[in-house]
Amino acid sequence: MADETVQPLLQFEGHRHLTTRLLLSTLTGRPIRISKIRPSSTRPGLTPYETNFIRLLDSVTNGAQIQFSMTGTTLVYRPGLITGSAEGLGAMGGVLRHEIPRECARRGASWWLIPLALLAPFAKDKLNVVLHGEGCVTSATPAGDVSVDTVRTAILPLYKSFGIERGIELRVLKRSCAPAQGKSAGGEVQLVFGHQVRLPKTLHLMNKGRVKRIRGVAYAVGVSGSNNARMIDTARGVLNNFVPDTYIFSDVSKSPLITSSSRGKGDASGKEKGAVGFGLCLVAESSTNCVYSADVASPPQGGVTPEDLGKQCAYQLLEKISAGGCVESTSLETVLLLMAMGSEDVGRVCLGKDVLATEEAVQLGRDVKVFTGAAWGFRSKGMEDDEDEIVVSVVGRGVGNVGRKVA
Repeated sequence: MADETVQPLLQFEGHRHLTTRLLLSTLTGRPIRISKIRPSSTRPGLTPYETNFIRLLDSVTNGAQIQFSMTGTTLVYRPGLITGSAEGLGAMGGVLRHEIPRECARRGASWWLIPLALLAPFAKDKLNVVLHGEGCVTSATPAGDVSVDTVRTAILPLYKSFGIERGIELRVLKRSCAPAQGKSAGGEVQLVFGHQVRLPKTLHLMNKGRVKRIRGVAYAVGVSGSNNARMIDTARGVLNNFVPDTYIFSDVSKSPLITSSSRGKGDASGKEKGAVGFGLCLVAESSTNCVYSADVASPPQGGVTPEDLGKQCAYQLLEKISAGGCVESTSLETVLLLMAMGSEDVGRVCLGKDVLATEEAVQLGRDVKVFTGAAWGFRSKGMEDDEDEIVVSVVGRGVGNVGRKVA
């Protein structure tokens, strides 16, 4: 591999899609420069959660160089080798503990976990990361992040299609919900990814099949477990008309205790309770192992009944299924990036027009072309029943696992 310090910097502007560009830079080894990061905002530069994500990238890589401008509106990132949870490079006992502070509670833990899982197959050693802290939110968030249950049941199983399936586990150690202003979350989640590969397998996913079963998790944190029963009953009332094989688990947990940093707060032990709430995650699986998910949680300010939330989640799942295609919007980035990082062959996947026509999907295609030099191909599926579906052809660049090359 060529010396990264002599490679030209890829130039980007703006804060949008920053995590995707940092992820592509780390996977391909291409250094980048991102300028004009919120220059006209009252708080210019990177947000606390974006800075925290960059620190996490630095922890799972070796040799990365990160430079900020004085105002924080310009970032230069030269990626290092993805090492995983290698001893002596930030991990202790093979486990890397990464703290998410209170000011990062606007985003859910899945905002860190999904990119982390994409890096894990290309690491030199296995990845074992624990996310914790006052800003670690395991539920869905108002910002649009999915819960860790969706990552565990709808995104991680997709890696099996690429020949990556051993030693993958996501554990929810402490559940938490999105906190209101001035509150903390206090969740804790552990991602174990022990299957590293040289190159992902080429994917050909053209037949979406028929939905054969629906599974889900209803969770209540610091509130009555009857909320779960009410959500489950309402959601099943909608979904059983379509798929009788519907089973939703119930998980009731206490609100996490957090060491209080302010005087006058907390109990006698100096601890205060984290945010409370409830939510529902649903996953539908088809006969060809295609996965569709829906995720809804109660807002921090409250005011939503469990019945409304259960009905909203069920209708959201039906809408995802009706959009067509073999991959839905939540897992789109994961599938397309793994296809682009695979062997030098053409992979194909069928997507719904509404899924492919989003700003995120279009910008992802443009960024992949900048970093890898390969553009996507599009064609209609050509069947009357699937006229709203598009076949996307992705050329793998054979970048693969640099750490495996050295080994």
